[in-house]
Amino acid sequence: MDAAKLLKHMAWANQEILGLVSESPDEALDAYSVNPEWTVREIARHIASSATWYGYRLLDRSNFTESQNQEWQAKLEESETPPATMKEMKVILDRLKAADAELLNAATLPEGVVIREFEGKTITRARSTVISQAIHHATEHRAQLVSALEAKGFTKINLDDFDLWAYSTTIGE
Repeated sequence: MDAAKLLKHMAWANQEILGLVSESPDEALDAYSVNPEWTVREIARHIASSATWYGYRLLDRSNFTESQNQEWQAKLEESETPPATMKEMKVILDRLKAADAELLNAATLPEGVVIREFEGKTITRARSTVISQAIHHATEHRAQLVSALEAKGFTKINLDDFDLWAYSTTIGE
């Protein structure tokens, strides 16, 4: 499996789909399909925030300076802010672009383990598991986002236009 190709596809699909979302009227941000807590606004924030967190988890933070720690904490906190209007989707797109680049960079490093403390437990995962989860997570939520839009009558995005076939055609494979 070529993780770099999958990450590049993910980054492309994220930018293309959320870019199209940003062309919708502001009321599209409040669209949801089943659960009113999962609006387009929340899903867009969640995709970008999660990508930022996955990238952070993959970093070797053992030698971080205080300044680097503060910089990352600010990034992580900022990533939790949802867009208030479609104009603010540019902020989400920029955060996502940076986070997706961080994930692509992390995929060039050798396999190893990522250790995380969560709810009093130590969780150990292979780096490739975290990277694979990041890819699948974004795919799942892009589909959820388009479904939310469609449920409220915003039907201009066809997910088939952003699958791996379409990506391969676009980049000239």
